[in-house]
Amino acid sequence: MSGREETTTGAATEAAALRRLHEARAHSAYDRAVAACRYAGVGRDLAQVVPTDPVGRAANALRLSAESLATLSASAPDPAADARCARNAAATAALAAQVAAAQDGGAPAPATESAPTSLTASASALRAALAASQAAAVAAGGRARGRDATLNASAEEAERHAVAAARAAGWLQALGRAD
Repeated sequence: MSGREETTTGAATEAAALRRLHEARAHSAYDRAVAACRYAGVGRDLAQVVPTDPVGRAANALRLSAESLATLSASAPDPAADARCARNAAATAALAAQVAAAQDGGAPAPATESAPTSLTASASALRAALAASQAAAVAAGGRARGRDATLNASAEEAERHAVAAARAAGWLQALGRAD
């Protein structure tokens, strides 16, 4: 094998590894978005071509994310594009979290020392979703373009935190599972 072939093979291997990382984060964020939308009673049927309210924006973003994930699975690994897909899914999850948190804002449950109010848990989940979206944007942007290990690790950690916060808010139960 020539040096050029080894470099090409190494780059393809790296791109495939980055694909798995970004794709896993994108699917996780999409699952959070679906759960938050279900929690808030938002279905894809509420998507609007030109969204006029948060519900329409969340439903439309959910539809677009689903299409983006399908395209991701069918395309060749491209770390920059894959990171953008993860960024877009995280942004969708942040929109969905805003709708879910707004729903919880209407009638918070009474607080106890051992259990925070649903309003507090929802606010924490919203903050975590926004942080995950920002971390995914940083990992996808600039010169890194999805290849910076430190930025990718930060985005993964922010996604794990967002999943935990969504679980604590009760949003993941809307998917019929407690993961």
